[in-house]
Amino acid sequence: MAPDAKLAGVSAPSPEIGRKSGIARFGVFEADLDARELRKQGRRIRLQDQPFAVLAILLERCGRVISREELREKLWPANTFVDFDHSLNTAVNKIRETLGDSASSPRFVETIARRGYRFVGDIQWQTPSAANTPSRNPVTGEELPKTNRGLTRSLFALIQIMYLVFYIEALFHWRGVDQVSWADAGSPLILILVLVTAGVGIPVRFYLLSSVGFDHALLGQKFRRIFIPLLLLDELWAVTPFLIFDRIGFGPAFAATAALLYVPFAERTLVRMAYPQEA
Repeated sequence: MAPDAKLAGVSAPSPEIGRKSGIARFGVFEADLDARELRKQGRRIRLQDQPFAVLAILLERCGRVISREELREKLWPANTFVDFDHSLNTAVNKIRETLGDSASSPRFVETIARRGYRFVGDIQWQTPSAANTPSRNPVTGEELPKTNRGLTRSLFALIQIMYLVFYIEALFHWRGVDQVSWADAGSPLILILVLVTAGVGIPVRFYLLSSVGFDHALLGQKFRRIFIPLLLLDELWAVTPFLIFDRIGFGPAFAATAALLYVPFAERTLVRMAYPQEA
C-alpha cells in the first residue's frame, strides 16, 4: 500500500490533540493548530491530517522528547488495526519533506534513537487575534509593518549589491583612497583599512546576497549574529562619498555619508520584516 493511502486509512486524531490553541511560528513556517493549517511565508501548503497531528504534538511540547509509544496512544486508539511503526515513520517523513528538513541534520524534527522525536526549532506562539496585528519586537516593542516579502528581500539584495559596487570601485581606484586621509595625506593607514575591509566585506556581501536570493530560512538568525561587526564595517564605509567630494562637492558628499550611516539599520529592519521569526 502506498504511504499516502496508508495515512489516509488511519483514524483521525483524537480530540485531545491540539490542546494548545493559536499559531506556532518557526522559521518561515507557521502552523495554525485551530484551523489545522500549515503555511510557508503566508501560503498554505498541504500536509495530511495525521502528519499534522504528529507535528502539532511536537510543537506543543517543543524541546521535549515525545516517545513513539506516547504518539501511538494519542493518535492511534487501541482498537485501531494499523502498522503503527510504518505509519509513524511515514508521517514523520512527510513532515520533514514538507518542512525541507532532514533526519541527519535536523533543523526542526530530531529523531532520538530508541526513544522518539523532539522538535528542536525556535517557536513563537501567537494567538489568532494577534495574527492580524503588526509584528512587535519583544525587546524594543517596535512595530514592524506587514509588507510583501518579495519586496523586502529585493531591497535587502539591492543594498548588498550597492556595497559590492562600493568595494569594487574602491579597489579599482585605490590610488585615490588617500584623499580621505585628512590627518596625514602621506599615511598608508586609510589605504590599508580600505583594502582589508573590502577583502572582508566582499565575501560577506556575496553570502548575504546568496542567502536572501535562495530565501535561506535562518538568514534572520545569522544576520543577527553578525550585525555588530557588520555595523562597524558599514559605518567605516559610510565615508566613501568623500572619495569623490572633489567632483560632487562637500555638501552632497556629507549628505550621502549621512544616508549611508542609516543603511545598516535599514538592513536590520528589512531582515526583521522578511524573517520575523528569526531576526
